[in-house]
Amino acid sequence: MGAAMRRIHVGNALSAFGLGFTVPYLYVYVAQVRGLGAVTAGMVLAVFAVAALIVLPFAGRAIVRRGPLPVLLAALVTAAIGALSLGLSGSAVSVLLSAAALGAGQAVMQPALATMIVDCSSSGTRSRAFAMQFFLQNLGLGIGGLIGGHLVDASRASSFTLLFTLEAAIFLLLVVVMATVRMPHSPRVEDAPQSAKGSWKQLLGNRAMVQLCVLGFVLFFACYGQFESGLSAYGVEAAGISTSALGTALAANTLMIVVAQFAVLRFVERRKRSRVIASVGLIWAVAWAVAGYAGLGDGSQEMATAAFVSTYALFGLGEAMLSPTLAPLVADLAPTGMAGQYNSAFALVKQLALAVGPAVGGPLGASLHAPYIVVFLLFSLGITVLALRLGRQLTEAQDHPSAARSRVVAQGGAPKGHAPAHV
Repeated sequence: MGAAMRRIHVGNALSAFGLGFTVPYLYVYVAQVRGLGAVTAGMVLAVFAVAALIVLPFAGRAIVRRGPLPVLLAALVTAAIGALSLGLSGSAVSVLLSAAALGAGQAVMQPALATMIVDCSSSGTRSRAFAMQFFLQNLGLGIGGLIGGHLVDASRASSFTLLFTLEAAIFLLLVVVMATVRMPHSPRVEDAPQSAKGSWKQLLGNRAMVQLCVLGFVLFFACYGQFESGLSAYGVEAAGISTSALGTALAANTLMIVVAQFAVLRFVERRKRSRVIASVGLIWAVAWAVAGYAGLGDGSQEMATAAFVSTYALFGLGEAMLSPTLAPLVADLAPTGMAGQYNSAFALVKQLALAVGPAVGGPLGASLHAPYIVVFLLFSLGITVLALRLGRQLTEAQDHPSAARSRVVAQGGAPKGHAPAHV
């Protein structure tokens, strides 16, 4: 890694650390500490999603026009202001406005950092760069949540004010760190769309990217959108999982990612990306079947708990396989100079899935246990089908870059008059 990439990874880790620092305690802070009630607390969580959905369509165009670094710095300052004001807010209106600023800033960080990784990596190093990003994000989230849990005290509002102030300080520290990054010159193309409408029209005309967005929605809806809503409700109601066991399951998910991330990387790099994603669908189908055993089987409570923890671990294995696959594929599908637009579009799809997933999965997992498992098992199998269909739309360089590079090397480089196999 060069100096720029090292700073980008520091940025990923610190941003995730700041997120894990406060988000798990937002509900308690708003509903109980500030005494604003469960309805306002639920609205705060919804505002995070709404703010992301509003700003992401514009973030991609801004990244293309201004570059990812200025957009990232603006997002960090916005998030810092939101975090600090949230820690000082006492009314529902101020809490909601602060949450909107924090949510908008955090949403824009993701595509900006992803585009910086694309600009500072090559097709040969991109998978490892994104694997490192995902590894550090999960590590940051876990450590941030652990430290934040030891700092807060529901009986003292000042402890939460300290928490949000520290989060704001982390974002401002990150501004200083990222301002020192020297980005390589980003390529531009003369026929790039001059308007936001033209950019989106061009993206929607890319059939492979549209199929990847549909696949991404199903991936995030069937996994991330269920972690803290439908699946946890199912575990408590159907499997009788205790809150401590639920925490263990979430820890198992993070541990699996941290342990397996680089172990699976060599396997993933040598396979077609579409087949890697298809295999993740099969792994997650097994995970849902194991969850079904936990809640619907006749085993002991210990067996149910072990099965439920194993479900989260299997999800973590699939996530570790996706991290070096999805983001590099988005980058390879993007025309030259349009990576920011494509990263923002994919982040928008993720936010939509994370907004719809809990709304659908929560009530279903809490009351209709067997249909819940069947529906999401079928969604996981649908991932496999969609991934294999996507593979037919991809070039060899997009679907299996390592094989394409090996062939170019074996032939002594790209032929004269032709550009290397890079999109």
